[in-house]
Amino acid sequence: MICPVCSTPNEPHRKFCGECGARLARACANCGTPNDPAARFCGECGTALPASAGTKSAEVGDTPAAEPTGAPSLAVAERRLVSVLFADLVGFTGLADDRDPEAVRELLNHYFDLARVVIERYGGTVEKFIGDAVMAVWGAPTAREDDSERAVRAALDFVDAVRTLDAGEGQEPLQARAGVLTGEAAVTLGATNQGIVAGDLVNTASRLQSVAPPGTVLVGQVTYQATIDAIAYEPAGEQLLKGKVAPVKAWRAQRVLGKIGGVGRSEGLEPPFVGRDEQLRLLKESVHATGREQRLRFVSITGHAGTGKSRLVWELLKYIDGLVEVVYWHQGRSPAYGEGITFWALGEMVRKRADLAEGDDPQTTRAKIAAALDEYVPDDAERRWIEPKLLGLLGLEEVKTLEREELFAAWRTFFERVSQQATTVLVFEDVHWADQGLLDFIDHVAEWSVGYPILLVTLARPEFLERHRDWGAGRRSFVSLSLDALPDDAMHDLLSGLVPGLPDPALRAILGRAE
Repeated sequence: MICPVCSTPNEPHRKFCGECGARLARACANCGTPNDPAARFCGECGTALPASAGTKSAEVGDTPAAEPTGAPSLAVAERRLVSVLFADLVGFTGLADDRDPEAVRELLNHYFDLARVVIERYGGTVEKFIGDAVMAVWGAPTAREDDSERAVRAALDFVDAVRTLDAGEGQEPLQARAGVLTGEAAVTLGATNQGIVAGDLVNTASRLQSVAPPGTVLVGQVTYQATIDAIAYEPAGEQLLKGKVAPVKAWRAQRVLGKIGGVGRSEGLEPPFVGRDEQLRLLKESVHATGREQRLRFVSITGHAGTGKSRLVWELLKYIDGLVEVVYWHQGRSPAYGEGITFWALGEMVRKRADLAEGDDPQTTRAKIAAALDEYVPDDAERRWIEPKLLGLLGLEEVKTLEREELFAAWRTFFERVSQQATTVLVFEDVHWADQGLLDFIDHVAEWSVGYPILLVTLARPEFLERHRDWGAGRRSFVSLSLDALPDDAMHDLLSGLVPGLPDPALRAILGRAE
C-alpha cells in the first residue's frame, strides 16, 4: 500500500503509514470515501474497489494482470476539517409551476451566477448545483484558519442578496435559507466541483438547511464555537433532522460583529444594522465595480448626526475584511477645530498605509514612509519625488514653498500606485468640518485619477451640500446617497435588537406612538 502523503510503500495489513503516520486508505472512485486497504467494495456506496499494489488480489503465484494503458489513476482522499454550506430557494417548486420554463431557467441562471460570485468572494468553492440547491465548501482544496467564519459570512450575504433577484411581476420577493456545518469530511484531492467532499457532514448540512426558516442561516455547534467572536447568534434549539437519531443543536446567524476573528468589534452592545440594506449593497457593488472596471468611483453620503453614516461605513469595512480579494482601506476624519488640520484626514490615511502609530518618533516615521514607498512605488525617481511631500504632510519637512498642485500631484500619485496593486478605498469622514484645501484635494483626485481603481467616499451632514451645491457635479460614476431618518418599523427592529424582550407598549411609547 503506497502512502498518499509521503509515497512510502507499506505492508498490505497496515492501517497507518510506518514512515509519516498518515492513515492508509483507498478512495472510492465513485464517492471519494476512504476505505480499508483490504476492502473489495466501498463501505459508503458499494462500488467495487480495484486491488491496490501490494494487496492480495489473486492466488499466490499468479501473475498480476497489467493495468490497461491510459487507465485513470485512482483519486486520493484524506480526512480534513471543512465547512459545508447548503442553501436553496424557498417555495421554488410552487413558483416554477406557474411560470414559463424558459423564464424559470433564466431565473435559475441568475440565481446560480449570484451564488458563485458570492461564494468565491469569500474563498469558497461551489461543489454542485442540485435543482435550486447550492452546495459549497471551505477548507478544500485550500484551507484557511478562518474558513468557518467565511462560510457563515457568505451564507448571510447570499441570503440577503437573493432578495434582490427579480421574481417576476406580481410575485413575492425571493427568499433563500442556508445551513453551515463544520467538521471532518473525506476530501478527494485533485477533484474540482463535483465530488470534492463526502461523508455524513454533507448530508447533515443539507438537512440543517431544510429546517431553516425562510431568509435565515442556521449553523451547527462547531461552526458556532469557531465564529462566535465575529458573528452574532441567537439559539435555534435542538433540531430533529431526517436520518439523524439524536437532535442537532443549532444557532441562527444574525449579523457580522467585527472584522475577521472579531477584530474591532464593539466592547458594548452593538445595535442591529437595520434600514440601510440598499445603501450597503450599493457600496459593496461600488467596491467590486471599481476593481472590475479599473476606474475611479465617487460616493457622497450625507445625513444628519445619528442617521448612521459611520455605521454604514463600518459595515462596509467588515464586509471587505471578510473577502479573499485584497482591498486597501484608508479612513480619515476632519476635526471640528484645531491648528494645522487642513489635511489631517489625508495624513491619517498615509499613516495607515505606512503602518505608523500615533506616537512614532521622526526617525521611525521617516523609516516607515521610506519602506511604504519601496513597497508601493516601483520607480526610484518617483519615490524620491513623492517622499518629501509625504513627510511634509506629516509635518517632518518644510513644503510651504511648493506649489499646491505639486503637493496634490505627489499625494495623488502615491495612492494611484497603491491602487495599481489592489482596489483602494479612501473614506473621508466629517467633510462638513473640512477646510477648502482638503475638498480641493478630493476634487483633484476625482479629476485626475479616473483610470485607477480608487473608490472615494465622503461623509457629511446635509448643510455641507447647502454650501457646496456642485459637489461631485460632472464627475463620472458619482453617486449621492442621502440618509433620512429611519422609518418606524426599522426603529422598532433596532430597539428590539438593543433590548430583547421589550414589550410592544414600551416600544410604541419610545417611538412616540403610545396608545
